[in-house]
Amino acid sequence: MKFDLDTAWKDTTSLVRDNFGLLAVLSGVFYFVPYLAALLWVPGMSELAMGQFDPNNDKMEAMVQAMFADYWWAFILLTLVQGVGLLSMLALLRRRASPTVAEAIKVGVRSVASYFVASILLGFMIGLAAIVIVAPGALSGIAALAVIGVIVLVVMMFYLFTKFSMVSPVIAIDSVLNPLEALSRSWKLTKGNSVRIFFFYALLMVAYLVISTVVSLVFSLVFALGGAEAQTFGNAFSASLMQAVFAVVFIGVLAAVHAQLTRLKAAPAEPVDGTY
Repeated sequence: MKFDLDTAWKDTTSLVRDNFGLLAVLSGVFYFVPYLAALLWVPGMSELAMGQFDPNNDKMEAMVQAMFADYWWAFILLTLVQGVGLLSMLALLRRRASPTVAEAIKVGVRSVASYFVASILLGFMIGLAAIVIVAPGALSGIAALAVIGVIVLVVMMFYLFTKFSMVSPVIAIDSVLNPLEALSRSWKLTKGNSVRIFFFYALLMVAYLVISTVVSLVFSLVFALGGAEAQTFGNAFSASLMQAVFAVVFIGVLAAVHAQLTRLKAAPAEPVDGTY
């Protein structure tokens, strides 16, 4: 049996619809509020989030470097807070014991370190892949090889993202707190269905980009009537709102995909010549 996109989407909508109130509260606390605060209080982050960063502008590049140097602690804190929210919402959705919100948050707090370490290990793998794949072409001085290296790296990044997308559900739902074991189980769960899962994620991402662009334009036009400061707040508000909404939907997606892959792995093998 193969991963079914239609079943995954139906399961996602069912999970989100049945738990929307609690998910919205958790997403507001762990995603909307922290991200809005970061956009408004960390200098330069709003421009970076809105896609206004020009890598060819030396002044802007220096501003971004200074932002990361001065506020690295804020980015780590934001990552940890959103990690707790992600794991808490997953625990709330799929735990067989039907935990309360407080119990789900405890799961998130207890397991966020494992998630953080697993994310670092994944980042290390991507960095290593970048060195191995891109460096030879860049050092050769041949533009075509460099371009091919970048394309291969992008494909590899999408592949790794898909293969390890089940790490957070494995940690929050299956209670696998060993980061290496969580990475290994995610790899095994997605085995044989990686392409289907990737296209499912890609379709959702395209829909999100279209909707978020429209929402951002509407908010920008409305708040622009109040002046530059109001427009800045409106842009930050719309970006934070869309991230919170996306978090609810994508966490529902992760839970639904994890549930289906777990069922598929637990199902008996398909018959071959009338036998198993």
